[in-house]
Amino acid sequence: MITTQDLRMRFSDGTAIRYDDLRFEDGKSYALLGASGCGKTTLLNLLAGILIPAEGDIQIDGQSTSGWTQKARDAYRIAHIGCIFQDFKLLEEMTVADNINLLRLEGVDVSGMDALLDRLGILRLKRRRVRRLSGGEKQRVAIARALIKRPALILADEPTGNLNFETGEAVVAQLIENMGSGTLITVTHDDRLAPRFNCVMDMNAVAHFEFGREADARA
Repeated sequence: MITTQDLRMRFSDGTAIRYDDLRFEDGKSYALLGASGCGKTTLLNLLAGILIPAEGDIQIDGQSTSGWTQKARDAYRIAHIGCIFQDFKLLEEMTVADNINLLRLEGVDVSGMDALLDRLGILRLKRRRVRRLSGGEKQRVAIARALIKRPALILADEPTGNLNFETGEAVVAQLIENMGSGTLITVTHDDRLAPRFNCVMDMNAVAHFEFGREADARA
């Protein structure tokens, strides 16, 4: 289980985002909906340990992460979190298989790669260089790379953004099917996908922006 308390992120321009206290339970899938720029991706990066909050705490299975070093945050993310980024973060000159096989260096068992690529409809692309793939194909490679780790937490930032609705719906179903007893938190702009998830969170109501003097007063 993941919980947040008094979470607040401050940016270099003086803007801050304050989040309501949140709770994400094991074995459940969550859709984060809301307008562009409402703090959805920032929240994912905070949960992943990529960003460190200015205030507040994130607890994982009752353990506070506020005292963790960046090295400890990175180690936890590598071992336990599957991240699907909007910009994919794939190595363009390497093949699909090589991008996934790199996870071996982190101790990940990738023996189920072919079966996973097949379920995602991209097994035929296994030996193709990433730079030769379409945006939607790259999206599915990024999803495969996250799922192959069998992570306790999957953080997906617009995983269907480059896919048509039918394909996107199938990808969401695949994410939910592969989350097991873990937790899936997905940012999506497509509210048609909301019924697929156990819980839907309106980020316009959960994230509160502070500007200028308001943010400075809390700093």
